[in-house]
Amino acid sequence: MQPNIIFIMSDDHASRAISAYGGGINHTPNIDRLAIEGLLHSRVYVTNSICTPSRAAILTGTHNHVNSVTTLDTFIDNSWPNVAKELQKGGYYTAIFGKWHLGEGDKHEPTGFDEWDILPGQGEYWDPAFINHKGMREVQGYATDIITDMSVEFIERNKNQPFFLMCHHKAPHRSWEYHPRHKNIHAPGTIPLPKTFKDDYKNRAAAAAAAKMRVKSDLVYEDLGLVQPEGGTEVVGERLMKDPTDPYKGRKVPELLSGDKITVICAETGENFTFTEPEVFAEFKYQRFMSRYLRTVQSIDDGVGQILDKLDELELAQNTLVIYTSDQGFFLGEHGWFDKRFMYEESYQMPFLCRYPAKIPSGIKSSDIACNVDFASTFLDYAGISIPKYMQGVSIRPVLEGKTPNNWEQLGYHRYWMHNDEIHEAWAHYGVRDQHYKLIYWYNKDLDQLGARPNDAPPEWELFDCDADPNELINLANNEKYKKVFKTMLAKLDNKMKEIGDIPEHNSEKVLISLNNLFEKKSFLKKSQKFRNNNET
Repeated sequence: MQPNIIFIMSDDHASRAISAYGGGINHTPNIDRLAIEGLLHSRVYVTNSICTPSRAAILTGTHNHVNSVTTLDTFIDNSWPNVAKELQKGGYYTAIFGKWHLGEGDKHEPTGFDEWDILPGQGEYWDPAFINHKGMREVQGYATDIITDMSVEFIERNKNQPFFLMCHHKAPHRSWEYHPRHKNIHAPGTIPLPKTFKDDYKNRAAAAAAAKMRVKSDLVYEDLGLVQPEGGTEVVGERLMKDPTDPYKGRKVPELLSGDKITVICAETGENFTFTEPEVFAEFKYQRFMSRYLRTVQSIDDGVGQILDKLDELELAQNTLVIYTSDQGFFLGEHGWFDKRFMYEESYQMPFLCRYPAKIPSGIKSSDIACNVDFASTFLDYAGISIPKYMQGVSIRPVLEGKTPNNWEQLGYHRYWMHNDEIHEAWAHYGVRDQHYKLIYWYNKDLDQLGARPNDAPPEWELFDCDADPNELINLANNEKYKKVFKTMLAKLDNKMKEIGDIPEHNSEKVLISLNNLFEKKSFLKKSQKFRNNNET
């Protein structure tokens, strides 16, 4: 009997903001039900940590250089095959509700879905517009609740046939507009500060310090629920969008400098807050951001509960695969950042919880490496449908059922293409992560990608020991003690890029020669210094 498949995906939901992962900052009892009654996975990784490319990889089962959806400004060609089309052919009734973010219009709108109702672009939180085959309309209410209601109604209408449902929430994407029913939880000042919040970005590639994703300096007034004053850059703060013709007029709340004073106003209550200490103001911003973010998450948890309850009511739970994930991870103040884009763990790792009582034992925890490009193959495997050759991902069904083969690859690949984007100035890179180490190459080229911008940043390598340095604070790429590790990870990177057909921007032979020369130079200098010291004594 073919199982129903429900794929619930939020936008920018960090694992740390799901209580089952042990972050200790919020309580998500309904999402946690999936972990209790099924599986909690801690090492599912995104192949490109940004919304649109991640969605394309999930839908097609291919990497972004294959599906051509590489940045936020590249959209899917809906004439291409995808997992919904494969499931349709296999007897499934299919639907997607909520965030699509793969383009609109005849060439980009959903195909392979019997029903679809999607938000244009990022969508709005309140009274959002929706697009379906009949056109666009406004739906009154809160987006998370609306998308949940559409999904529940779909389940009720199709309880007697196998169905595939993609329930895609806009939340908790920026600007973190929460429902009033959650306004009294997660009060600012109650949320612990991450250990790396005051990161100085030493011992890392230059990309870390260059990124415009800092809580203390890059959030806008709307993000924090503050009144944006009238005035220009010197009075209010710099524009978020550099193009002065852009319709969005949001400005960043300025970073407080030593000796200065600033007063900000709560948009909801009118309360004034005055600051003279830079660190105190930065932590105030963190608390406001996190409070809004966690309140927004709570509505998603409510929605997951409604769907699970409906499955119980209709006696469908036993034969339904339910997956909860996000389109990527998200920085919640770690390294002083918000947002995503990087291959650093908080952004790279996706939450992944699932339940299928007929096949997946309860209470399973897995740390076997899997990727979002594997999801499509997994859906088809559970549906009993052959996985087409064009899909590059593999079914992770054995992992989900606690039967991981001994030869499981245990390797994740990531590539971010949108070099030096206008808002975040995040730099292009690719790399691999195995169970113990992570290798990143910052090639720092725009490669004529839409939404990318050139700069003169030189390429750099980063190597992290994920066991000894889980916060990724020490780059070991130029550490001679890790020479063998670097060489091994470089070979894994080369093999993976060859396997999936991606084109490298590095030459491994030259990289290793350069590294050997560096180590020889360091050794010579060390010996020279020792010789001088001996002569001086």
